[in-house]
Amino acid sequence: MSKQRLSRDGCWEDRILLEGPQTRWRDLALVLRSVRDFIRGFRALTFAGPCVTVFGSARFGKGHEYYKLGQRLGAGLSHLGFTVMTGGGPGLMEAANRGAKEAGGRSVACNISLPTQEQSNQYLDRSVTVHYFFVRKVLLFKYSYGFVALPGGFGTMDELFEALTLVQTGKIRNFPIVLMGTEYWKRLFHLVQNMADERAIEPGEIDTWLITDNLNQALEHIRKYAIDEFGLRRRRRPRPSRLLGESRVPDSTIS
Repeated sequence: MSKQRLSRDGCWEDRILLEGPQTRWRDLALVLRSVRDFIRGFRALTFAGPCVTVFGSARFGKGHEYYKLGQRLGAGLSHLGFTVMTGGGPGLMEAANRGAKEAGGRSVACNISLPTQEQSNQYLDRSVTVHYFFVRKVLLFKYSYGFVALPGGFGTMDELFEALTLVQTGKIRNFPIVLMGTEYWKRLFHLVQNMADERAIEPGEIDTWLITDNLNQALEHIRKYAIDEFGLRRRRRPRPSRLLGESRVPDSTIS
């Protein structure tokens, strides 16, 4: 394969990953950049508090019914005491961040450098931008006690099934997973149910997966399987270190 020069935002580096063996220096540079992304992400998000990560399409704008649903979801999660985390983009990610922010809750994001991706949305208390999808996934899952999928495309599906796989394999705890929009997700749900019927997965592996249109039902599901199940309580967050240049995410104004 022909080798292409790196662009300034590093978008060619993911393609280099697929070109097979590289020089030792190039492999080392990839490792070091990944480590830098992880360190920046840890420093930015460590003090965000317990999160629920919301997945969803960047293509549904402010006038869409799904956008309004995302706003109400963000506000509802904030009132449960969670920090709302998204991929930081526009569309339904913005909607969830906006709902949390306008409700007085905490709103954070982990964005990624893409040639066509817009800037992070404006409804964020803290945001970090990384270069690699695998780094972004670690950060989205590391701080979360639950996951909500609003309607979306390939990226949303990728993140949703990552969550399901991590729960299935025990790499993360049995955190709740909610799909909002029964009409949108019903064919996927039937596919997964067929997997269980065919014994490709165990029926119990989708016990904490809920598909619903009812926001109150979704929030109750998260309360039961995250707050109650893991004994989450409101408490003082750890202090940032001035020596390390760390800073606190603003406190929620919800009483």
